[in-house]
Amino acid sequence: MSTRPFILVCNDDGVYAPGIKHLWKALSETADLAVIAPAFEQSATALSITVRRPLHVETIYWPKEEIEVRSVNGTPADCIKLALNVLLPRYPDFIVSGINRGSNIGRNVLYSGTVAAVIEGVMHGVPGVAFSASDYSDPAYFECEEFIVQVMHYLIKHPLASGTFLNVNFPYKAQGKIRGVRLAEQGKEYWIESPEQRSHPFEGSPYYWLGGKTATFKEKKTSDVECLKAGYAAATPIQINDLTDHAMIAKEKEQFDTYFQKGAEIKDFSYST
Repeated sequence: MSTRPFILVCNDDGVYAPGIKHLWKALSETADLAVIAPAFEQSATALSITVRRPLHVETIYWPKEEIEVRSVNGTPADCIKLALNVLLPRYPDFIVSGINRGSNIGRNVLYSGTVAAVIEGVMHGVPGVAFSASDYSDPAYFECEEFIVQVMHYLIKHPLASGTFLNVNFPYKAQGKIRGVRLAEQGKEYWIESPEQRSHPFEGSPYYWLGGKTATFKEKKTSDVECLKAGYAAATPIQINDLTDHAMIAKEKEQFDTYFQKGAEIKDFSYST
């Protein structure tokens, strides 16, 4: 006897964003779904949580779909914490997040609220997938739906390792029909700041729009960055259970521990050349 998986749907673009509705639509025929997402856009909030003001949960209905969902006046990580501890009758089999407007490739996963929702779930022992579309304006959501179903079917048949989630990014629609999905390594690309200073119209005091631009690098052909350029959706398995730099421990542990045991005399902080 087969049972339908129970999947929690979240995002960082907000509970009314088109992408989350397409994510729900892609999975609604094959899974039991619960939708719990931020009341307002929470892009680039990463794993931040709300601890200095109360969180409120509101039950709403999506227009046209008449689907009951719940919104939280907090971050994606807040949504997952409340879902797993208060709002859901049991832990879901998966957490899926998206479909985000704009890609979350390379080291941008460290900033992404979309990815953070899945990371929060993984830390609670729930596997998950983050879905993002490269186009920020008018993404090809309908074309993404087909591949979302395929990715979830694969993961049900081939479960992720403990502590691992899948970060899936779809290429720009200007590249034509998506050529397929490829397993890829995390690239180096990320957003760097490009601050723009402006002045308050009455006081003249400065304020800033942080802005941003892409820092690019020479990437491996097997990276998510290059995979998208080739017209494929990039699926990157990311492990979060252990962030330790084991190479440093293996190389420097004895030297490091001995340094502090001796109580080395510190004369200055100048660098050796």
